[in-house]
Amino acid sequence: MPEEVLLGPQRVWKDQGDEVLGLLVWALIADTPYHLYPAYGWVMFVAVFLWLVTIVFFILYLFQLHMKLYMVPWPLVLMIFNVGATVLYITAFITCSASVELTSLKGTRQYNQRAAASFFSCLVMIAYGVSAFFSFQAWRGLGSNAATSQMAGGYA
Repeated sequence: MPEEVLLGPQRVWKDQGDEVLGLLVWALIADTPYHLYPAYGWVMFVAVFLWLVTIVFFILYLFQLHMKLYMVPWPLVLMIFNVGATVLYITAFITCSASVELTSLKGTRQYNQRAAASFFSCLVMIAYGVSAFFSFQAWRGLGSNAATSQMAGGYA
């Protein structure tokens, strides 16, 4: 279903994967002594910051506040946010994955948590990438272009 058709609660439930998986990433990292390793500080920053911004967008769409702020180009804002989040999570995923072996012994609880955080950060990266794709489609329009608009008499 196109993004522009999904307003309010329907749009909100569509983006729950980013929030749940993002929460898992920072919860798994936060349960280890991440402050000893600067790489995990970056992963925590990315995970917590993007999780909070995603919660703000969730609340905006849940209470349909985006309709009251009609002067904001929401499809463009969401596309920029999702592309930025994807890029940041790519760096966080690479950083987290590269640091697992260096900061923990295999088979320990910390190793397992950091490996799981790497896995879930990959899933979050993919989820934000998919959201970026759909946000791009919503920003571009519902699939119409000048040719289809002309053929349909301007009602495409």
